[in-house]
Amino acid sequence: MSEMNEGNTEFDLFIADLNGNLRGKRIPASGLDTVMAQGVKLPQSVIGFDNWGDDVLTNGLVFETGDTDGVCMPVYDEPTSVPWAESPRDQVLAMMFNMDGTPFYPDPRQILVRIVDRYKALGLTPVVATELEFYLLDGESEFKRRPEEPIINDGNGRRLSETDCYSIDEMDGLEGFFTEVREACEAQGIPADTIVSELGPGQFEINMQHTNDAVLSADHAILFKRLVKGVARRHDLGSTFMAKPYANKSGSGMHVHFSLLDETGKNVFDNGAEDGSLLLHQAVAGLLDHMPESMLVFAPHMNSYRRFQNGAHAPTFASWGYENRTVAVRIPESECEARRIEHRVAGADANPYLVLAAILGAALHGIEAKMSPPEPIIGDAYAVYERYEALPNRWELATEAFKDSAFMCEYLGDTFVRVFSAVKEQEQEKIYGRISDVEYEAYL
Repeated sequence: MSEMNEGNTEFDLFIADLNGNLRGKRIPASGLDTVMAQGVKLPQSVIGFDNWGDDVLTNGLVFETGDTDGVCMPVYDEPTSVPWAESPRDQVLAMMFNMDGTPFYPDPRQILVRIVDRYKALGLTPVVATELEFYLLDGESEFKRRPEEPIINDGNGRRLSETDCYSIDEMDGLEGFFTEVREACEAQGIPADTIVSELGPGQFEINMQHTNDAVLSADHAILFKRLVKGVARRHDLGSTFMAKPYANKSGSGMHVHFSLLDETGKNVFDNGAEDGSLLLHQAVAGLLDHMPESMLVFAPHMNSYRRFQNGAHAPTFASWGYENRTVAVRIPESECEARRIEHRVAGADANPYLVLAAILGAALHGIEAKMSPPEPIIGDAYAVYERYEALPNRWELATEAFKDSAFMCEYLGDTFVRVFSAVKEQEQEKIYGRISDVEYEAYL
């Protein structure tokens, strides 16, 4: 029998849609045992909503199916608490299945599960950690739907209006917020590690510890994003994982570190030397080869593409190197047994399940096809970018590359490609159909 935390009268059950937005129901505590055993029905079309929660009629999940239900089954045996809630409440993370019990593969969590299963069939286990950047904002920002400047009052009466990277003072002024974030992470089993002040004023990064369960790592990331927003509101703050909330300040990314273990627990990227094993090189080659067609996953929104500027710590072409933060795929300096890959492309606004599925899928294809990478870049990658094919730098270009991708269809699924493409095309129609303030200022 599942148990609620004492005094809680209700709980939230939710799934993540393709944009990483959480969709579900708030349910009385009396229904917990039934939900844990039988799940909750939601229309399958919910997975393919656009970013505003509207149906996407061209994705094949609405009228063609009669807007049929799927069943959302809890993925863990017990609910977890929501410490920041005004009234006591728990939450249950779920994953969607077809009504006959088979996986519903447009569900982003199901897509990642399938990729991990392909690794298991080869006797390999991905070990994954994520790093998520975000901005704290004045509380008024959420009401006004735009970030206020200066960004935030930090509790010491100062405005964080200048870059102060790795500043301890900035975190000291927000001690109450970060303490509550730590406590909420512990309550939900989220393995938060280091906290650092980042390049933008009011921008922070929290790193997760490595785990040998890639799906669990993505769960941690999706739940952490919800947690930060909830705790920020309790402190009269706003928060955002938007890729580029300020045109002239640092963007927010989601870096992914991963290695692979064999059935004996050995890191197969380790060859006892700094260059790493043949399998590491093959994985890097797959990542580089499929990076252009994966950009829609790594940068899913129009704003996402504002991060990718030369010299802005976000890669503009598929590149790799050792201990080099100007490339897309970095091999960090480490002890040999900890040899790993850092993927530096995705924005903090991306869906963690899809990001990990695209990264691990591309690496897997590189290994299976025994691909070879080009020579690693030494020094400033931005200084040699003319020699390389640029990554798609606009939303619609990334959509076209994604739609034409045989790799995406094979590894993440043709149904996913169809549904996600339709979602992005509808969002583009909506946004490009609106007239911006700058157009009025320039042309009226």
